Amino acid sequence: MTVGSAASTERVVLKGGTIVDSQGERRGEVAIERGVIVEVGERIAGGTTIDATDCVVAPGFVDLHAHLREPGKEEAETIETGSRAGAMGGYTALVAMPNTDPAQDSVAVIDFVREQGRRAGILEVVPSGCITLGRKGEALAPMAELATAGVRIFTDDGNGVQDDLLMRRAMEYAKGLDITLAQHCEVASLTKGAVMNECPCCTTLGLPGWPSIAEELMVYRDIELCRLTGARVHFLHLSTARSVELVRAAKRDGLPVTAEVTPHHLSLDDSRLSTFDTVFKVNPPLRSHADIAALRAGVLDGTIDALATDHAPHPRRDKELALDQAPPGMVGLETALGVTLGVLNIDLEHLVRIMSIHPARIAGISDRHGRDVEVGAPANLVVFDPAASWTVSPDSLVSKSRNTPFVGMSLRGKVRHTLYNGTATVLEGVAQR
Repeated sequence: MTVGSAASTERVVLKGGTIVDSQGERRGEVAIERGVIVEVGERIAGGTTIDATDCVVAPGFVDLHAHLREPGKEEAETIETGSRAGAMGGYTALVAMPNTDPAQDSVAVIDFVREQGRRAGILEVVPSGCITLGRKGEALAPMAELATAGVRIFTDDGNGVQDDLLMRRAMEYAKGLDITLAQHCEVASLTKGAVMNECPCCTTLGLPGWPSIAEELMVYRDIELCRLTGARVHFLHLSTARSVELVRAAKRDGLPVTAEVTPHHLSLDDSRLSTFDTVFKVNPPLRSHADIAALRAGVLDGTIDALATDHAPHPRRDKELALDQAPPGMVGLETALGVTLGVLNIDLEHLVRIMSIHPARIAGISDRHGRDVEVGAPANLVVFDPAASWTVSPDSLVSKSRNTPFVGMSLRGKVRHTLYNGTATVLEGVAQR
């Protein structure tokens, strides 16, 4: 079947699967017409059949943290290639990070990113806005203007907002605008020249250490600013045990904070840098076994709201630089499901919450993504086999870049189909355009 034959104007029926959403698990078939779910039940007749045997049918995944690189860094990724990688990973929406060139601090750039996503037509590209102009941390971006243009989440990702007063003012504006600020938690003065997690092996390897406190100080500051202003704050890619505990305590106090963690921080520890392989260099860095255990516990007990990829493509030549010069980051859209299922003993309903329902709510797009599989909901769906094993190879990826540490590893959990507004963007594990 091609995209054209599974277009939203035709009736399509998903057969043989188990539906998983906020209502729990249940057997059922799903009929789709004109991009909308029109029937959920047993033995639905008519339409083109998409086989979901032995698979989960769930609301499509939503990634709160994807670097699509366009405009300005198209050698690494474009909105179209990143969207295709997202669809292969089961995503129907990606929040595009604003560290582009130019940065997403104006309506013109936001409109460009959104329109490029529409042209690709593979999933919804949701532009985030900058908190500060040019992400320089010196003056606030025109948040009111960007919010009027539909931006619901703002971040200087790649940089933490260092100025305490500026961040307070950003939160005060955000509260009035009913938007969410997403913070990259890093006190820059503590991480100058740092390459890997600060640990005893730094001395042995001769690598500058990145202390956990650099993240935790900013998490603490922004929790207290949240307490002061009442603004919604989302913490990006948390990586330390203390950060998890700070968020847990803030939630006990009823503060409007949310947090995400990446699959690589759940699965890879700081010893990987002993090989000096730049594919393991990320920001924040891979941490200790104790940190990983705390992150996993935080996901399972609900302290961590969302799984986010921090998909960060880089050209091969950049990742072949020396470890202290190579840029941080790895691609992750296509491996997120398999890595997560391989390291977490998580029930499927909770998996759908952290990969779809909660991210959609945090991004402000829960009217069209992360919806229950029910009549009247937009047909933004993923069909995945939670038991399927597959081995990652460079040829198996459709992202424009290949900087992943999971090449050669066997993962459990594979996307079989992805449907965006009723159109199949992935069928039988194959991208449809």
